[in-house]
Amino acid sequence: MAAATAAVFAFGVAGPASAQSAIRDTEIEGIIRGWADPVFTAMGLNPDEVEVLLINDPSLNAFALKGRIMGINTGLIEQTRTPNELLGVMAHEAGHIKNRHLLRDGVQNAGMQPFLMTMALGALAMAAGQPGAGAMLMANSQYFGTLGALRYMQSQEGEADISGARALEAAGESGKGLVDFFENFRAQEVFSDARRYPYFRSHPLSGERIEALRRPVEAAPHYNHVDSPERLADHALIVAKIHAFMDPPNQTLRDYPSSATDFPSRYARAIGYYRDGQTDKAIQGVDALLAEKPNDPYLWELKGQILFEDGRPGDSLAAHQKSVELKPDAPLLRINLAHALIETNDPANLDPAIDQLKRAVAREPDNTMGWRLLSQAYASQGKEGQARLASAEYWFAAGDTDQATQFALRARPLLDRNSVEWRRAVDIVLASGATDQDLQDLDRRQQRRQGPIIEPPASTATLPAATRPAT
Repeated sequence: MAAATAAVFAFGVAGPASAQSAIRDTEIEGIIRGWADPVFTAMGLNPDEVEVLLINDPSLNAFALKGRIMGINTGLIEQTRTPNELLGVMAHEAGHIKNRHLLRDGVQNAGMQPFLMTMALGALAMAAGQPGAGAMLMANSQYFGTLGALRYMQSQEGEADISGARALEAAGESGKGLVDFFENFRAQEVFSDARRYPYFRSHPLSGERIEALRRPVEAAPHYNHVDSPERLADHALIVAKIHAFMDPPNQTLRDYPSSATDFPSRYARAIGYYRDGQTDKAIQGVDALLAEKPNDPYLWELKGQILFEDGRPGDSLAAHQKSVELKPDAPLLRINLAHALIETNDPANLDPAIDQLKRAVAREPDNTMGWRLLSQAYASQGKEGQARLASAEYWFAAGDTDQATQFALRARPLLDRNSVEWRRAVDIVLASGATDQDLQDLDRRQQRRQGPIIEPPASTATLPAATRPAT
């Protein structure tokens, strides 16, 4: 079997100790977006147009970029004590987006705005291209690390505070969490930049700013609105999940001992056993949780992943299929199922895998992992035209128009000229700036020489996160 690449958190090539990366996790995304989307709407933003990136970094930081892109460090999530605090930070960052604030210094003074925009859009295109059973990750350390040097102006901070507080109130939420979050780190005001958390280097904090926010928040009708028990449980779960995947397994098992019987602790322990290679204990832990929550797609996802990583793709199919049945609108879960189907090396499983992948990329056209696996599946069936077109889609989603064009050109002669696939290949070529005349000239040359199928490179994130370091 090929090296396992699907994992609940799958990591790219190791970078420096300070490396930062974008991750995707269907469960965590769903919880956070469920809280934040009504606030985005109340602010006048279309939630579908706001991209929220989870950044694998233990430091306390968050940022907003042009293009309605918001990044939140896992370290910041871990530092929040309540859902309302996390929601408050997200509302503040949404305020920067709504008010079109630009990070200054590194951006404006060094002319880095185009660089950052390219970085951010590349992250969106590629984050979904790494494997993951509901979670995917790409290495991008040199870009995200740059954000620590950037900062907003004090006036922009105040505007974002007020915009966030108003949106929270309009959505029926309290702004108290944002005030509490700032109060908790008020000492950062007197620290030098070198000693401050990255968040408070880019978001200067002051007593005056906190008081200017506190007054309207305390006067708002929903000031005393508190998080529901369900929200508090979800917050505890995502914090436990982040700890379990980011910390060494022995630390997870120490921080969440067997004496802790709450759901998040048992979830974390199951993940800890999984990452420690104790497969039997991991499966036992997940099965115990499934006995309580048999309709939780993410528990089925985790069970399938444990079996997949243990070299048993066939045994993982039932769990992956169950996760898709329970959460059919989650493309990443479909990709996990397709990956397992392909790795069984059973030709009869290729058509079902292709069906799952086509459904996934229809919902997430920028999911490079989906396109890579689709190319692999078509190539295994000997469908060269479709394989090359899927390779073109892979490179197009990854932002490499030159490679995308080359594969699209190789696909065209092998596809029916009246098909949707042939038209898509033409669109990819034209997107590179080519003309119809260019296509005709290239067609003549292609008739004289056909290149072999070259699949997109396997994802660099081939380390099974649950059983490898740095997760």
